[in-house]
Order: sequence, then C-alpha cells, then structure tokens
Amino acid sequence: MTDHLSQTVDIETPELVVVSYTIAGLGSRVYAAIIDLVICAAMYLAVIFGMVILTRDERAAAQNVPAPSSNWVLAVMFLMLFAILWGYYLLFEGLRDGQTPGKQLLRLRAVRDGGYSVGFSASAVRNLMRMIDSQPLFSYLIGIASVAFTKSGKRLGDIVAGTIVVREALVRQPVSAPSPSRSNAETTVTAQLTEEEFTLLQRWSERRSSLEPEKRRQLASQVAARLQRAIPDAERGSESAALMRLLTSERTARERGAAARGATGASRERYAIVTTRSPRWIAFAARLAEAQRRGLKALGESGVRDFVSEYRALSVDLARLQTAARGQAGEELFYLGRLVAGAHNLLYRERKSRWSDVLRFISIDVPAEVRRSVVPIGIAAAFMFGPAAIAYTAVVRNPPVAAVFIPTAMLDRAEDGVQRAKREEGYIPDPQMLRPVMASRIISNNVQVTIAAFAFGVTAGLGTLLLLLLNGVSFGGVLGLYQSKGILSLLLAFVAPHGVLELSAICIAGGAGLLIAAAMVLPGNRTRRAAFADNSRRAMRLMSASTLFLIVAGSLEGLVSPIPYWPLSLKLIVSAMTAMAMYVYLRGGAGAPSTPTPQPVDDVDALSLDAGEPAVQSKPRDLISR
Repeated sequence: MTDHLSQTVDIETPELVVVSYTIAGLGSRVYAAIIDLVICAAMYLAVIFGMVILTRDERAAAQNVPAPSSNWVLAVMFLMLFAILWGYYLLFEGLRDGQTPGKQLLRLRAVRDGGYSVGFSASAVRNLMRMIDSQPLFSYLIGIASVAFTKSGKRLGDIVAGTIVVREALVRQPVSAPSPSRSNAETTVTAQLTEEEFTLLQRWSERRSSLEPEKRRQLASQVAARLQRAIPDAERGSESAALMRLLTSERTARERGAAARGATGASRERYAIVTTRSPRWIAFAARLAEAQRRGLKALGESGVRDFVSEYRALSVDLARLQTAARGQAGEELFYLGRLVAGAHNLLYRERKSRWSDVLRFISIDVPAEVRRSVVPIGIAAAFMFGPAAIAYTAVVRNPPVAAVFIPTAMLDRAEDGVQRAKREEGYIPDPQMLRPVMASRIISNNVQVTIAAFAFGVTAGLGTLLLLLLNGVSFGGVLGLYQSKGILSLLLAFVAPHGVLELSAICIAGGAGLLIAAAMVLPGNRTRRAAFADNSRRAMRLMSASTLFLIVAGSLEGLVSPIPYWPLSLKLIVSAMTAMAMYVYLRGGAGAPSTPTPQPVDDVDALSLDAGEPAVQSKPRDLISR
C-alpha cells in the first residue's frame, strides 16, 4: 500500500502529465552517505598502500635518502587523494545519472527539479557545496539540518544546484492481468465496501501482525463491527478469519475492475481503467526495469521506439486515472505514477558530452562567461586588492603592526629571508627532488581555497567577501613586511611566475561565489529557484576557469618559482607570458556561453519522439510539494 506519509513533490512533464516523486528521507540519505564514506576511506587506504609499495627502494632506504622516483609518485598520490575527496561524488553522479554506489544500494537518485538527469554541472555545484554542508568540522550538521527542515528534503547544495534526492524503491504490483476467460459482466460488478472501508480493512491487515494477541482480537472486533453489513452472520465470532476472507474478496473484485460500493461516474471509470490497462502497465514495468539497469541503448532501436510509445500511452493512462480518482490516493495510481516518473527520468536528460562539447566548453563557454561576469569578478578583486593595499601601506609605514595579523611562521621566514638575500639564495630552500610534491600539494590547497570562496556565496556572499578580505590582508601584509626589510625582490622573484594566474583564479572564484549570493538576495524578476539554477551554471563556468588557471599556477609555483638562480627579470618575463596567455585565452571565446537544454537522450532524439515534433514541448515545472 502507498505510504501516504512519504514526502513527495509533483512535477509536470512535457506531456502535461503530473508525476509524483517520493523525496528520500533523512535516514536513507545518511545511510547512503555512510556507505559512500566507507568506500572513499577504502580508496584512500588503497592509494596510500599502493604508493608505499611503489616508492620502496631498498638501496635508497639503506642510504637513508628518498628514491628519485618516489617524489613523482608522492605527487601523484596527493593529486589522487584530492581527486577522491572532491571527484568521487561528482563523477559518480555525473556518469551514473545521479547515483553514487551508496545511493544505488538504497535506490536513491539525485535529479534536477524538473525531473531531469542531474548532469555534470548540477552535480559539481551540489558537491562543491559540501564545503558548507559538511560543517562544523565535517560533521554534516548543516546539511542534515537543511534536509530535515526543508519541505523538499534539500541540503544547501541541492538548493543552489536546483536538485532533489528521490527514492526509487520498488513498489508492490497492485494489479494483475485479468484472465481472458473473464466476461465483461465480471468486470462491472460492484464491490461490497466503499473506498474508505476498503482502506480501513487494508490498514487492519497491515497492523494486525505487530499487535499483541489481546489487542489484535479487540481491533478485529472493532473493524468487524464497522463492516458488519459485509460479513455473513454465519462468520460472526471468528472476526479475524472473516475479515481476511473479505479482504481477499475485495482485492479480487477490484483487480477485475469492480468499482467501490456507491461509486458513480468517474469513480467507476477508475476501476475500468485499471482492468483494461493493467496488463500493459505490467509489461512496461519489466521493460523499464531493464532500461534502468542496462540503459536505453540496451533496448535496441526498435525497443527504444516502443519504449517511447509506451511511455506516452502510460502518460495518457495516468492523466485519465488521476481525473477518475478525484484526488483520492490509491495503489494503482501510485504504481502507475512510479512507472511514468521512472521513464521520464530516463528519457529527458542532457545529451551526453562529446569531446567536441568539452573542447567548446573550455575554449568558448568558459572565457565568454568570465567576460560576462566582469562585474562580480571586479567586486571580488576590489575586496581582495583593496585590503591588500591598505595592509601593505600600514606595514611599510609601521613595521611592528605586522605582528598583529601576520602569522609567526611568516614573520620568522621574513627574518630568515634577510640572510638568504645576503647569500643570494631563493625565497625558500629549493630541494629540486621535492618540486613535484610541492606542485601537487599547492594545486590541491589552492583549488580548495577557491572552492571555499565559491561555496561561501551561499552565506549571502558574506563568507566569500570575508575570505577575500582576509587573503588580501595577508598578501598585502607580507608584501609590506618584505618591503620594510628591503628584500621585496626576494619575494617577488618567487611570486612572479605563478602570481598572475593564482590571484586571478581566486578573484574569479570569488565572482562565482557572488553569483550564488546574487541569486539569493537579488534574484530580479526570477524566482529564487530559477535564479539559483541560472547562476549556478554560470558559476560552474567560472570555477572551471579558476581551476584551469590554478593547475598551471600550481605547476609553476612548485616547479619554476623556487629556482634560486633565475634572476627576477627572467621570472617577470614568465609572469608577463602567463598574463598574455591568460588575456589571449579569455578573449578567444566569441559570443555568449551556450546553455544546455534538457532533452531526450541521444537514442530517443535520433529516433524522434514524433516526426516534426520538437524534442521537448514545454519546460517542466514543479507544482506542489506536500
């Protein structure tokens, strides 16, 4: 029987049929998260143990020095651990249609608000927001509270990305195919019970096994008294057995299409629909299960055509059944709704990305979005470089003030820098063998900083602006500290090769966070849901640019910046080259960034839903969450 206490959301499909998704509960989502956490931990351990084995070098160990190849292996290890931390959820949900292994085991799925496939963009947004959802200290209390108190069970990542997590639990088949030998007269008989009485009888059947014998007897007597007109006098005294026989009889009658007692008009049509159409539903359920398990391509060309045709037929059945039910819930309505919702989620999704799409995204969409978002990026730059200039000036004019906001370790490094400058050494010791490790760790750390700048946009931008301000104060203060000691060139020689790209990446990520904030506080003529959906797509393009710049900047910072014998002039040339390359890249994307439109998958699009008919007739919308 349908769990009417389940939280559901209604979505109107392009066929103008309302389907109901069951929102995943907090308990099942936590359970799925624990499963995924265990898998991630196992992957972590596998990577670490694998790297330990690969870096073993008996000769180097005997000399108490690291093996030459071990540093590259360690660099790869740091990148792999970072990829597990941030890529596990993104890749699984993007490649497996919204399901991580944990969600798959519990039959949960992340879908977009319109019921569409989650896709890489929405998956990236909802999972980068884990930076906030996992707080405080990775306890996920913020995410759990958001799921518990929002009507659609959304954590902050779902709100920003415009996604929901739905439950795809198997539903019991409420109908069976009528026997060909049954006459038409048999399918028009009237059941003995009204719909309310039949529901009461079903609930009694479900509860009876969990009650104590005495309570069970009392409840059976009460239900039998309520339904006494349908129980023969000869069966009085054995209420439990009589009620079970009555339940069996009523179920059989309804499977034959019998209308409830007192039902007229549309209510009687409801049972006729179930009788005549249920064989088709049962056959489609098997085909849907196969498509969900193996993908639509496994059905073959003719199979996909049939699947689309049957989906449309069942959509019509669902609309008729909803009209006939007049708002009354029932197992057959729930069952058919699950079938249509499952097929809808398979058919309507973004096209699979091809390499040409990826190339277009990186070379055209991303730089075009950076140009389009010059205002939020400019605001982010102002909040970073403005405080940096103030901090620089304050420290240069009054060097002791540096101890107020600059860490002790950085103050000590500056003191050591005076001696290094006299010895004509670099900003930091340069163990060449460790450069790959430094590069990988720098890349990982900097990307996480930009993720934080983006994710804190959900705090109405306050967290993003505070992060930019603190980074600006720290950066400007350190520059002022080295200037006050007369060794600014030592620091510039280290910062110059990677600084342009790294600082630009942070500002671009800050702009992405401000786009999220704008969707929250300044949605304009859009609803906040629509604003989040639009701005999160734009923010992902900015984050792509930021990550691309940080990969190059981190590589330069780990491999080039520490070189002590390169003069400042040569490193400034590298800096100028990175600035020119960034300018050329950002000017390269012509036109506005493309926005993917959800539509039937390639299999269906190639076959065409209908000759001459657009693939998506109307944009689906959410109706009422209940």
